[in-house]
Amino acid sequence: MVTTPQQRSSHPVYVIGGGPGGLAVAASLRERGVRVVVLEKSDAVGASWRTHYDRLRLHTTRRLSGLPGLRIPRSFGRWVARADVVRYLEKYAEKHELEVVTGVEVFRVERAGAESAGAESAGAEWILHATGGRRLIGRAVVVATGYNHTPYVPEWPGRDAYEGELSHARAYRNPGPYAGKDVLVVGVGNTGAEIAADLAEGGAGRVRLAVRTVPHIVRRTTLGWPAQRSGILIRRLPAGLVDRLGALLARFATPDLTAYGLPRPDTGLATRQREGAVPVQDVGLIDAVRSGKVEVVAAVDGFEGGEVLLADGTRIAPDAVIAATGYRRALEPLLGHLDGVLDEHGRPVVHGARCPRDVPGLYFTGFTNPISGMFRELAMDAEKIARRIARSR
Repeated sequence: MVTTPQQRSSHPVYVIGGGPGGLAVAASLRERGVRVVVLEKSDAVGASWRTHYDRLRLHTTRRLSGLPGLRIPRSFGRWVARADVVRYLEKYAEKHELEVVTGVEVFRVERAGAESAGAESAGAEWILHATGGRRLIGRAVVVATGYNHTPYVPEWPGRDAYEGELSHARAYRNPGPYAGKDVLVVGVGNTGAEIAADLAEGGAGRVRLAVRTVPHIVRRTTLGWPAQRSGILIRRLPAGLVDRLGALLARFATPDLTAYGLPRPDTGLATRQREGAVPVQDVGLIDAVRSGKVEVVAAVDGFEGGEVLLADGTRIAPDAVIAATGYRRALEPLLGHLDGVLDEHGRPVVHGARCPRDVPGLYFTGFTNPISGMFRELAMDAEKIARRIARSR
């Protein structure tokens, strides 16, 4: 039974977002006797996991992906399926008796009252403006709206007048609707690579994968050793050393796909990761490319009529285009008016237990893309944030 001690502020901590990061922070806070309310704009926790494609599994192992206070059931297997992740998050909220309010979207977060010299020591209070005209007062705010928040499709020339079928990867579920069709997948991150392989294995007539920047491709496991454990071991090593180790491992574990249009990258693994790009974990792409089931083509430069224009001058006319071109954090409407909170790309300047300078009581989790595993980092951040907030009461 969780007991709530006398607190300096009677207001709860608000967590914006009911995904794994938000739930982990809430559970860690409640364990420390802090009242916390999770605000989720959809009608259930784990909303983004409910809408991912069917084939998706965690790229990290079950043992290294559990959130604080509840292990992922062994029956879910080593690589947890999307549907089982949803089941786990539902059980997590239930087990920790979390106060989750669904159907509430927060539009703007503001500091309460004028700043004063004693604001930090007294506990900064926040005003959250939400749906239904709600005006919520919190002693602290944790933003956990997610790394993959708003689908992004580039403003390609001719895109809006394109006569063919164009959708974002967020809308993709399985290869059924694409049976026998000519499909172009744009983008070779983990999502694009896996969707291309899924289409190739699921009966699409032709699958092409448009690549602008060649990715690092790693095996999910090598001789039984998961790539995640390597990511954990190297996460704090100097970038130059990791780049060299990554190149050595690639020559040992990953075939050279240069002949198929995917040469080895000329930028090191750690250097690329610090630029925001994690390696692609192979869950079928290598075999699909080598067998010719997935054809690598040049990047998309634009659209004209019913054709797609590629960077090498080629014109193609696929039946469908799936843009696996990433997401935006979409934090500007929520926090863009606060100085020193977001960088020039709209990303939080800090994460975990650190608050932006001169903005105490505002925390972020889930806005990095670590090679050591997202769920693992969310769990670690949750404990750090909870300790920091609990000490401030």
